[in-house]
Amino acid sequence: MSIPLRLYSDFVCPFCFVAEQSTVPRLLTEFDLEIDWRGFPLHPRTPKGGMPLSALFGEARIPAVKEHMRKFAERFGVTGIVHPERLPNTRRVLAMAEYARGEGKLEAFRKAGMEAHWRGGNFLETDDDLRAVAESVGLDAEAALAAADSPRFQAEVDRKLAEAAQDGVTGIPTFFIGDEAVVGCQPYEVLAAAAVRAGAKARAR
Repeated sequence: MSIPLRLYSDFVCPFCFVAEQSTVPRLLTEFDLEIDWRGFPLHPRTPKGGMPLSALFGEARIPAVKEHMRKFAERFGVTGIVHPERLPNTRRVLAMAEYARGEGKLEAFRKAGMEAHWRGGNFLETDDDLRAVAESVGLDAEAALAAADSPRFQAEVDRKLAEAAQDGVTGIPTFFIGDEAVVGCQPYEVLAAAAVRAGAKARAR
């Protein structure tokens, strides 16, 4: 029986992207785990239309922030990150992800969205950018865009945020492997040890 791996992350979280490009796929390959992804806005107060990175870090610090992220990612074997100049509000893409979940395409949508944002410069907020991600995984683009603004799917985002609060989630990525929480983009060995403690069986090689 698979052990649940509940993962809280956001499309625009660079550390989430690194984890989902490196440790998460390896963990799912080597252990009998079943992922349950939950959207969690990295910066929930980001206004519609987004904001420049300078609003978070100050203009003078941005080169150092990007260089730090590049070096951090390389330690996990992740290269080719194109750090966006603006941070989008992610409520629409998180709601669209809930629509993708219902269509059986959540994993494909999540991966495509992160790849588009961190390597393709996709802003993940405008209709054109969201349409491109939806179409890339075979979703009906107009239905997906309607879902992005739908009270039903927006409410589902809020419901999962309420669950995150109950779980004590304050930062991302946060992993729950069984009942154990692991916070941050951690080395693979940290997550693998948590999987073993949770009773996850190693997959046959």
